[in-house]
Amino acid sequence: MTIHSAQKKVFMEYVSILIGSALVGLAFNIFLLPARLAAGGVSGISTILYELYQFHPAYVQWLINIPLFVAGFLILGKDFGLKTLVGTFFVPFTIWLSTDLPLYIENPLLAAIYGGIFLGVGLGIVYRGKGSTGGLATVAQIVKKYTGLSSGYSQLFVDGFVVVTSALVFNLELALFAMMSIFVTSKVIDFVQLQTSPSKLVLIITEQEERIQAMIKDEIDRGLTKISSTGGFSEKEKTMILCVVEQQEAIYLKKVLREQEPSAFVVFLNASEILGRGFSLSKFYDPGR
Repeated sequence: MTIHSAQKKVFMEYVSILIGSALVGLAFNIFLLPARLAAGGVSGISTILYELYQFHPAYVQWLINIPLFVAGFLILGKDFGLKTLVGTFFVPFTIWLSTDLPLYIENPLLAAIYGGIFLGVGLGIVYRGKGSTGGLATVAQIVKKYTGLSSGYSQLFVDGFVVVTSALVFNLELALFAMMSIFVTSKVIDFVQLQTSPSKLVLIITEQEERIQAMIKDEIDRGLTKISSTGGFSEKEKTMILCVVEQQEAIYLKKVLREQEPSAFVVFLNASEILGRGFSLSKFYDPGR
């Protein structure tokens, strides 16, 4: 990687952190705070303190994030710490800036769903920039580092105690809506980080490899990879064919296989993300090359 491309990569990571942090702040002011949903994290704590003492959420988040930022800086490294500093500052800044924004949702169900989506997209973009929004998001990244959990489930884990507190301060119903929001957020975070695509990975185990190979090339014009395999029950030599196809091609291939090769064992899997040359640019990519 050249110096110019490396600098461009770092610049885009910081842009991602700024955009994601802005979405997180807007999700708080538009959905979570008006509906009184303490959906975990420092934002949830600031919601509870706002309900009890009318403390401004932006100031509360800045104050709580300072020691957590220091911990993140020491544990997760200098680069992560500098990026976390950007998120730590910019989320409360967005909250402070949009305090009087005439857009808010008080319905807890709508706030839980759409607030969770906004929050998940924002945090997912921040994490893709290798940063954090500070607070318990930093704790979630520390949990991820040492446990191997995904970012979404790490966030779900560390937010539990905030929801329990919100049940005492507000009521059980709002706490349940907050839990719904946290669940939506965790799923959206993983969705954004994985860049889930509509493509399918097709696994075909067959004894008629030439026939199916010709079918794939002639019918849907895709490349494929062949792997020698042995049947666990029959002990017969078979071939496993791997092929990545688009959604509509998968539907058509399923129909053709049922009609022309019903004895083949076929599995269709969602391809969360496809890396490597060829697939997005050409239909003739053979991953086995």
